[in-house]
Amino acid sequence: MSNPWLVGRLFKVLRVDVEDATIHFQTQNGDVGRVSGLPDTEQVEVGDVLLVGQNDWEFAPDDLWHQSNQITTVRRVLDDGSVLVDSGVGFQRVTNPNALELAPGNMVEYNDAQGVLSVVSERPLRSGIFGNENENVEAEYLIDKAGEGPTFEDFGGYPDVIARAKELIETQLEHRDELDAIGARPVKGILFTGAPGTGKTHLARIIARESKADFYLISGPSIVSKFVGDTEDTLRRIFDAATNAKNGRAIIFFDEIDSIAEKRTGESHEASKRLVAQLLTLMDGFDDKGKSVVVIAATNRVDALDPALTRPGRFDWEIEFGLPNVTDRYEILRVRASQLKTLGELPLEDIAALSEGWSAAELTSVWTEAALLAAGDSRDVLAAEDVAQAFERVAQRPRRSNGSQVVA
Repeated sequence: MSNPWLVGRLFKVLRVDVEDATIHFQTQNGDVGRVSGLPDTEQVEVGDVLLVGQNDWEFAPDDLWHQSNQITTVRRVLDDGSVLVDSGVGFQRVTNPNALELAPGNMVEYNDAQGVLSVVSERPLRSGIFGNENENVEAEYLIDKAGEGPTFEDFGGYPDVIARAKELIETQLEHRDELDAIGARPVKGILFTGAPGTGKTHLARIIARESKADFYLISGPSIVSKFVGDTEDTLRRIFDAATNAKNGRAIIFFDEIDSIAEKRTGESHEASKRLVAQLLTLMDGFDDKGKSVVVIAATNRVDALDPALTRPGRFDWEIEFGLPNVTDRYEILRVRASQLKTLGELPLEDIAALSEGWSAAELTSVWTEAALLAAGDSRDVLAAEDVAQAFERVAQRPRRSNGSQVVA
């Protein structure tokens, strides 16, 4: 290996048989082969890059190896750990030698010789050229399937809001057949308004769980694509997937809907106008199939929404989430405490009384701080002093005028 003028080909080692001095390799164009009789093969390991000449060889730097791997979507994970992927011209079975944790909808990098190399994205990446099927939409936006997720027992406080949510389930989802028989128009949309951190998204997931509905979560900015028409197409496919839910029930939840459905003006971007128009069209027509589908949207800037979206026939109900009162705050703390490992009596009533103007999210952060204190003291249970110190920590954080904390 001392030859200064070694000329040859780059091989990537796939397997080494030391006994017969045989190396199985892959070339940069994807071909697989073997070479026997090389000296010192016991030094070679799988993954090494070798420069092999006519009568000699040496290790080559890894960065010299350039190979065009493919990126595609996992369609199905098979029992033996391998996966079916979409190769562009059909389905292809690909090995998973590194035992990566894979799920349908993952975007993975692979090649034919080495199988799956890495997970590029847990969710499919949209493209302005190739459309995605409903299963890709479900992989990206379907958070909870029917019957999964939190329950009303996991939501503390706000009795009036909970009563309204239960009414929605009973009248609009469980008795949809009766509504259709009467000829009444069902409620298509519900608008959750209120300050950040008051539990709007949490309650939407609970409604989906209690009504045994599929839950599609759409964070406003995340759905916007730079490709013309791609965002509108994604919206259409989400509504189509929801109306084709196996049990006929689905909830489509738009978080921060004000970010994609602001008032249309003469100065609005054309893409924004198209997006609002598409959403209006879908809201008007998605119940034609007679399925129990409800759209819920959350915003803390209701005045910024396009008026056409908030008129009756689209978002018929508006449920306001105010900052919790002292009773609500106690219930929020109590519900979370019941889910944790605690010791003795905790100062929940004191914290509820002293936390005027706090949101549910801020109250919940008390438990995070308390857990950090206990873990730092090598304990696996929360005590009263942990909760009291945690309250002081949260109370000392900078606060804005609307009651929310400054995010560092």
